[in-house]
Amino acid sequence: MSEHDEGRRAFIVGAVGAGAVASTALVQSAYAKPHKARSPGTKAPGTAEAPAASGAAEPFDGHGVFFNDEHAATVAAFAERLMPGAPGKPGAREANVLNYIDLALAGAYADQQDFYRRGLAQLDVYCRKNYGQPFVKLNAAQQDEVIGALEQGKASEFEFPTAQAFFNTLRTHTMEGMFADPVYGGNKDFAGWKLVGFPGTQLYYTSADLASKEAFTRAPIVGLQAQAKASTKGA
Repeated sequence: MSEHDEGRRAFIVGAVGAGAVASTALVQSAYAKPHKARSPGTKAPGTAEAPAASGAAEPFDGHGVFFNDEHAATVAAFAERLMPGAPGKPGAREANVLNYIDLALAGAYADQQDFYRRGLAQLDVYCRKNYGQPFVKLNAAQQDEVIGALEQGKASEFEFPTAQAFFNTLRTHTMEGMFADPVYGGNKDFAGWKLVGFPGTQLYYTSADLASKEAFTRAPIVGLQAQAKASTKGA
C-alpha cells in the first residue's frame, strides 16, 4: 500500500477513533426517526423529493436495491480509494460499505437519491472528458487525482451537486459504512470497529473501564442485532 493510501487510512481512522460510539448512535438515530429533507447542498430546481423511509430495505439476489450495476461499481471503487484496504487492514470493500450506502439510499437517505444520480452522472462526464474512460476504469493514481479535484472543488462538469458536496457526502457515507453498527449493512464482521478498537454494544462499563487508557477487552464485540437477541432470550 502506498504512502498516500496509508495517509488516507490514518486520516479516516483518526477522525473516527473513539468517536465510533457517536457514529453508531448517529446512524441508529437516522434510521429510527422520520426524516425531513436532508440532501446536502442546494436542491436542484424542479427536483421531486423522494419519500423518506423509516428503515433500510433488504438486498435481493445479490443486486443493489437502489444502485444499478454501473453506479454500484463506481461507488464501490470511490469508497475503496477513500478507505483502501491493506494486508490485515480491511478497507471499504471488505467492510461492505457499498451495501450500507445502497440500503441507506433505499431507506433512511431516500431524499438523497437524486443527489447521487446527478453526482454520479457528472462524475462520469468529468472522467470521460479528462481521461477518456469512466472512473472505474482509471488506475488508482488517476482515481486519486479525480477525488482530489472534487475535494478541492476544481472538477469541472459539476453543477448540482457541486464537486465538493459530492465528495463530502461520499466520504461521510463511507465512514458511516465502515464504522456504524453492522445491522445497517456495512462494517462487515465488525471490520471498522476492530480497526479502531471499539468494543461494540455493551450493557455497562465499570468505573475502572472508563478510567482505563487501555483497549477494552472484557467482553467480545457485540452489535445491536446480537444485543437485541440476547436481551430477548434473557427476558
